[in-house]
Amino acid sequence: MKKIIILMLTISFFKFGNAQILKKEIPDKLVVLTFDDGCASHHSIVAPLLKKYKFNATFFMCEFPPNYKDSTKYMTWEQVKKLSEMGFEVANHTLSHKHINRLSKSHAIEEIRAIEAKCDSVGISKPASFAYPAYDLNAQSLEILRELNYKYARAGGKRPYNPLEDHPYLIPSWAMKTDNIELIRTAFSEAKNGNIVVITVHGVPDIEHPWVDTSPEVFKSHLEFLSRNNYKVISISDLDDYIDVDEALKTIIPDLDKPLKN
Repeated sequence: MKKIIILMLTISFFKFGNAQILKKEIPDKLVVLTFDDGCASHHSIVAPLLKKYKFNATFFMCEFPPNYKDSTKYMTWEQVKKLSEMGFEVANHTLSHKHINRLSKSHAIEEIRAIEAKCDSVGISKPASFAYPAYDLNAQSLEILRELNYKYARAGGKRPYNPLEDHPYLIPSWAMKTDNIELIRTAFSEAKNGNIVVITVHGVPDIEHPWVDTSPEVFKSHLEFLSRNNYKVISISDLDDYIDVDEALKTIIPDLDKPLKN
């Protein structure tokens, strides 16, 4: 009898406890677009296109070394402020694109807080979302983000995000490039049955890092596909509409063994 009671309590927890994570049902065709590294094309090409299609997005900012002051390659902070004023989320990618898992705790905190200070200096709210440079992370990374009161953090993994199973600091994503159109279209199709598809994009184009480049033509074709097929495209912070992140942080045990690299 005792075993039956324990089993019933366990089933009840997973059925009703996990349900508390969701504020409302996750709709099919929900896609999160994220953009890394502060590329100049995010301001000149990406933002106007997103506005055209009435899509939202998150821009993960860093000052990518060594050429971040080259405005032909990277945005100025005034341009980043304009993205924020347009309604896009500006988020944290460390100051100098450091692999956070290779840093001491104090150095990692310094890198994260430096972006917070940059945002504050131009009137942008403190970031609530984080992206791991090169998708590299460890258990200490999660501890730091919790201490600094971050809500979400994006990794890799080439799989959909299930908010009832994936910890908010371990949100998986696919990386968009010019040469993987079919992979990304297939990824979009996985936005169903409670799963959310998160996409990482670098420059459109990415002048300094051509191996992660997405051409404007390919990017436009993806946006047209999403629009034509009635996808809802949001930022990471928009997940608050669907997810009680405090409950998720408290309830879900981080699983660092799941795929988190692209």
